Formats: sequence, C-alpha cells, structure tokens
Amino acid sequence: MGIEFVKGHGTENDFVVLPDPDGTLELTESRVQALCDRRRGLGADGVLRVVPNKVFLGAGDGWFMDYRNADGSIAEMCGNGVRVFAAYLVDAGLASPGEFVIGTRAGDRPVVVHPDGSVTVQMGPARITGDSVATLGGVSFPGVAVDVGNPHLVCVTDVPVASLDLSVAPGRDQSFFPHGVNVEFVNRLAPGALAMRVHERGVGETRSCGTGTVAAVAAHLHLSGLATGSATVAIPGGQVTVTIGDGESTLTGPAVLVARGELGDAWWSSH
Repeated sequence: MGIEFVKGHGTENDFVVLPDPDGTLELTESRVQALCDRRRGLGADGVLRVVPNKVFLGAGDGWFMDYRNADGSIAEMCGNGVRVFAAYLVDAGLASPGEFVIGTRAGDRPVVVHPDGSVTVQMGPARITGDSVATLGGVSFPGVAVDVGNPHLVCVTDVPVASLDLSVAPGRDQSFFPHGVNVEFVNRLAPGALAMRVHERGVGETRSCGTGTVAAVAAHLHLSGLATGSATVAIPGGQVTVTIGDGESTLTGPAVLVARGELGDAWWSSH
C-alpha cells in the first residue's frame, strides 16, 4: 500500500492533503518540495498533513492542520488551506457538516461547512502592526502591515494589479519582516469590492491567499478610517467574502476536492 493523498483547492490555491492519523509520516523539506513540484510531483502551493490534536499536541480532540509551504518551510496559518482541510474532514467522515474546530499553529480556527460546499473560517484577529514599503520593478509601494497569524504587507494602489510582474519576490524591509512576508497588491473596485494579487513567502505568486484576503480587507478598512466592515475580494482564482469584526474576522469561500490516490512507496522513499 502506498501513502494516501487527496488533492484540493480553495479559489485555485491548491494543496496536497496527507492523512496521517497515527502521526507517523516524516514530512521532510525535500518531500514537501517534491510533492509540490508541478513536474516531478503532484503539484501544489502547499501540503496539509491531517494529524489528530492528541498526537500532534499531546492532548485534545479534533484535528490539527500541519501546513507546509511549497518550499518545505512551516507556516502558521493558511485560510484557503483551512477550507480545503475542513472539506476533507467532512468528506472522509472525520467531521460532520456544520460547525467544528481545526487546530493550527496560529491557534484554533472554528469553521462552518455549509450545505453548498462553501466554508466559513473564523480567522481570528487581523492586527494592524505598522507601515512599510514593498518594491517591485524599481517602484516603491507603500503598504500596511497586518498580522493574521502570519505576516502580511498590503499595498493598496491605483496601479492596476493585473499589470504587475510578480514572477520575482517584491523587495521588503528585512528588519521589519525578518522571517519574510506575504505581499498583497490591492485595487479598490467599488465600495465593498477589492481586487488582489499576492506573492506568498516560500511559494511565489498564488491564485489566492486566504489570510491575504483578510489582511487586504483589514488594511482597506484601516485606510478608510474604519475598524470593522466587510468586502468581497476578487483574486485570480475566484472570489471570497471577508468580514472584519471587533477583534475577529471571517473568511467565506469555496473548497473543492479534486482527486485522491496513493503515492508510490519508492517515490516517497527516494525523497
């Protein structure tokens, strides 16, 4: 028997899901890189290992999302990944449709799996932490730093985001973001409607970023002099809805399970 996997995506931010009920899979950096490689592996923006809280944390019921970026690095949180993770738990019979809680390195995340297959995630607070600047193609973009359990720099700009070249990582203030940062470029389309592209640390440009959409709405409201509100965010992979409340935020969007299968033992061992 090979190693079971499921492939899924949330607004085209795609993941390899690895069920690991016994906590025995050794998820090395090289294995994650190989899994996420779109030529020599399955191809994905990241890997979601499904492990019981009692195994990963030593206590508690429910399931922990052990998330890795495509380069093998560990990330604190991933909003699109949580939606895919929740959809997998329901599909596998490990959770019932409706409301339950998923463990992450950024803390517990309550989710609701709706009858239409969309998922709402309680994302926790989106904290404004200061101002900084991203550089891209020799141009400086002022940005708002937002912590959503992981670091973001949101650059609201009049430059059409569709025109930007995100094939290389935007420059950042390394003293402000010593461990890297997800950089979002955002256009205001209309009241309550944004468009966004994102360059994720450890991955590159992705079709969507769940925490990034939350950060984008939080920064948009902050720049508008507001602390709470909601907006839709159009990303290359689709559209999500974000609500920023008093010390909390929610993200609602689709989650799609695409395929399942088994990884070859020899392939796994070779990496």
